[in-house]
Amino acid sequence: MSKLFEPIKIGTMKLKNRIVMPPMGTNFASEDGFVTKRLVNYHVERAKGGVGLIIVEGAYVEPRGKGSVRQLAVDHDDKISGLKELAAAIQANGAKAALQLFHGGRQSQSSVIGTQPVSASEVFCRLTRETPRALTVEEIQDVIEAFAEGARRTKAAGFDAVEIHGAHGYLINQFLSPLTNKRTDEYGGDVKGRTRFLLEILELTRDKVGSDYPILCRINGDDYIEGGLTLEETKKIAQMLEAAGVDALHISGGIYDSPVPVSTGPMALPRGHMVHLAAGIKKVVNVPVIAVGRINDPELAEKILLEEKADLVSMGRALLADPELPKKAATGALDDIRRCTACDECIARLFFNEDVACSVNAALGREEEYRIRKAKVPKRVLIVGGGPAGMEAARVSALRGHEVVLYEKNDRLGGQLNLAVVPPHKEEMKSVAPYLESQIRKLGVKVVLGEEVTPLLVEKIKPDVVFIATGSVPAIPEILGVEGDHVVTAHDLLVGKASVKERVVIVGGGMVGAETAEFLAEKSKKVTILEMLGRIGIDMVPMAMLMLYQRLKKLGVAMITNVKVQEITEDGVVYEKDGVKQTVEADSVVLAAGSKPNISLMKALEGKVSELYAIGNAKEPGNVLEAIHEGSRLAREI
Repeated sequence: MSKLFEPIKIGTMKLKNRIVMPPMGTNFASEDGFVTKRLVNYHVERAKGGVGLIIVEGAYVEPRGKGSVRQLAVDHDDKISGLKELAAAIQANGAKAALQLFHGGRQSQSSVIGTQPVSASEVFCRLTRETPRALTVEEIQDVIEAFAEGARRTKAAGFDAVEIHGAHGYLINQFLSPLTNKRTDEYGGDVKGRTRFLLEILELTRDKVGSDYPILCRINGDDYIEGGLTLEETKKIAQMLEAAGVDALHISGGIYDSPVPVSTGPMALPRGHMVHLAAGIKKVVNVPVIAVGRINDPELAEKILLEEKADLVSMGRALLADPELPKKAATGALDDIRRCTACDECIARLFFNEDVACSVNAALGREEEYRIRKAKVPKRVLIVGGGPAGMEAARVSALRGHEVVLYEKNDRLGGQLNLAVVPPHKEEMKSVAPYLESQIRKLGVKVVLGEEVTPLLVEKIKPDVVFIATGSVPAIPEILGVEGDHVVTAHDLLVGKASVKERVVIVGGGMVGAETAEFLAEKSKKVTILEMLGRIGIDMVPMAMLMLYQRLKKLGVAMITNVKVQEITEDGVVYEKDGVKQTVEADSVVLAAGSKPNISLMKALEGKVSELYAIGNAKEPGNVLEAIHEGSRLAREI
């Protein structure tokens, strides 16, 4: 991977390699936008991991532009001291540091900023469900000053560069895009008029930071929505930005109103799905171009650079999942990289004003607290079950110096992960189990497959600690006719123990039911989902559910919500909706009505083991994030 680790310059800033950590919101700042120790620790961990450039998450330049409750700010000089500590910490650990300047515009929420959001024009925002008011020309000058002052503070804080956020439907993009800019004055109209706001920000910023301070700009190559920016128009914008003195262009795409959530990149989208946008811009400018979009593999990153589609690559969520990705890639330890699955749990949490978290990396945001510390007294640890919770508990326990043995009754490790990868568009999940298995085997964990643990075996092993990670079993709803021969569980169907005929009704429209519906519809089955709640996939992250819903509609899957299933007959399923009893015909019925913990061994061992813990689905059915996080946390406590 010689190209990936080749130095490059952005203006006067020299980077040791071409891996960029792009700005990603965390909610790790204080409510007033100040740097916290948690935010510093989070960035230090990524700097230690070998990344060339860290662009710190968007910092709002004025209170009206605040995007989340604990977003970083650069709106006042009182933020400089904290930002100085952050920049110095990143630099001390080997990376260059830039700060992104942010204004949410119409994508800021009145509940967060305490006033009506502002924008280029009064165009309703589907993300916030609010209509902004248009900025006056006088107010536009104030915002331009706020951006330039933010850049001045960035330089004063010791950052190596500044990035101006003009992408993803935020304020600058709202001026650039014909979808959201309906102005008839000098800040609207043709592409030159719509770019004027950004150009004036750049001009004043350059005046305040000087001619030799690197300025990057992030823009959309395509808005991915009818009436929005296209690549051909963005090429003109890019050339104007280069002429105005921008030192690098960071090319992304999509706004939050886009029908396909390209900017958040769920796993259903292919790796590198926006690289072509960077390649298009690179053809028309001479400044370095940064590519982004589901680049979670160093080999893919190297290929992008070798094919000259970009000069640098952003690996965002990949560095949330594994901060040491650059170092591991540089030494060829690719199997040791904990891969991002693009599950979008990290991003989804921000929509609900929660702290960012990673499904596969429980230490994200807890870098100091979760640093591996050797156990004062090594213990003999027995882990029953080789799913994500069990393997993560084994990994962390072994790292802490405990003697660990893991039993799995099946002939392979993975647990529920082996089911999760069966439905379409779940290929990225295939990396989780192999990574965990390779790590525990390298750490010397004794793994026993094909043997079920009994209380007698536990007594023979004499462990100090037992983790019960036996997973869950399908919940069978109390419905008349549920025991019929043509009724199967989604679990048995996905593992290949059961089959269905041509007309299928799925009882339950959560993630398992909806993904099973797609699995069957792609096999040309006629599928109907019956869901008791108001919508399908209520337990899924919004971006993944949006794409799945679109695919289900395209496949002709019938989705009926707010129903109560009353009876399963030989010919179909009887349900009640709005007080009216109806029947949908079916040859086969699939139950996807949830699951319940498999706690039989847990009950049998109570009082017989000094330290006994249920983890993952054996404690409470949940998702991969909850399983891995719980296994990781408890293994740090024993």
